[in-house]
Amino acid sequence: MAFGAGPFGIWERTVAWRYLRTKRKNGGVALISVISFSAVMLAVFALITVMSVMNGFRAELLGRLLGFNGHIYAQGPLVNGPDREGVIARIKASPGVVQAAPLVEAQAMVIGPNQVTGAIVRGVNPADLRGMTLISKNIKQGSLDGYGEGEYGGDMVLIGDRMARNLGLSVGDPITLISPSGPATAFGTSTREKDYVVGGVFSVGMSQFDESYVMMPLTQAQLFFGRDTAIDYVEVKLTDPDNAKQAKAAIEQAVGPGAFITDWMDKNSSYFNALQVERKVMRLILFFIVAIATLNIISGLVMLVKNKGRDIAILRTMGASQSSILRIFIMAGASIGLAGTLTGLLLGVLFCANISAIQNFVEWATGTAVFSADIYFLAHIPAKIDWVEVGGVVSISTLMSVLATLPPALRASRLDPVEALRYE
Repeated sequence: MAFGAGPFGIWERTVAWRYLRTKRKNGGVALISVISFSAVMLAVFALITVMSVMNGFRAELLGRLLGFNGHIYAQGPLVNGPDREGVIARIKASPGVVQAAPLVEAQAMVIGPNQVTGAIVRGVNPADLRGMTLISKNIKQGSLDGYGEGEYGGDMVLIGDRMARNLGLSVGDPITLISPSGPATAFGTSTREKDYVVGGVFSVGMSQFDESYVMMPLTQAQLFFGRDTAIDYVEVKLTDPDNAKQAKAAIEQAVGPGAFITDWMDKNSSYFNALQVERKVMRLILFFIVAIATLNIISGLVMLVKNKGRDIAILRTMGASQSSILRIFIMAGASIGLAGTLTGLLLGVLFCANISAIQNFVEWATGTAVFSADIYFLAHIPAKIDWVEVGGVVSISTLMSVLATLPPALRASRLDPVEALRYE
């Protein structure tokens, strides 16, 4: 045997691999190795799956929130002044702006054949609505034909599919809206009530919007809510929502004196901060699980060193160096951790890639919804694999597996051959 071969040479790898294939009399070591492998595999699988689901959940929510709502909201005296069109034109000319839509938004009561519910009515021009692709490209029933046409914009409205289902409405059905902000009378402010026709039903895949919003032509919304020709704000969309902070200065200058500019980060700060904190805490907890899983490798190697004391002594007397013994047991233990890591990686990626099919199968098998849109806002479990994050998980798991082998490997390398063979 060429003990003079370089580090991690073929004889060291052969001995390490032979130690991993323990005989039946060392079945305890084999059992602990299987447990260590399974623990690392499940820990890596859980970490990749949970982090991918959280990434997907955040990406889906962010995509739908920013697809349905604007990225920047502009208000100010000049927005409702005589030069409103000029203000909107200047906003559209600002760097990175793709859409600037004047909106009216207010709450109303919606009455359908089955029940009554509250809703947010959003008045938007037909051209601007067609530019909101999350809505215009997700109309499940009806169409935008006729939206905003006729006197005062017509009486056609769009509603979400969950609202249509809850109220028992479909395309062509009448729908009654009641506004609490009606005209003033001698007995106080009266309500305003008007009938409309459901011209289309949209589904953006987020229950918050699909069950609560009614889209109405801007001129009709101004008339219904008594705004005259005023609007509530200009909704601005950017090519890159992450540049909202940088774009605010240019839009503020475009709106003019008295401008009040907010962005989607300000509007949803508490929501996304909570998601970010939860993501970081969950990542820390799962990394602790990986660390605990790799500690099982220590138990297996300690027992292996104890059972192989005679073999270690013979190798030392034949000329094997302490560093060779150290590397043999590092390879034996690290192989378990690396195999568990790679298997967990494969299972995690396959699970995330087929998560929708798995969800459908579980719901079919159990007969219950495992991911209710009423609770989680989304209609399905999202998963987005971040390969940089996955690479970090694999690297940390592999590093922890190697570090876990050091104590028993050092113990094996320092074993005195004379003491080990004395009682043999």
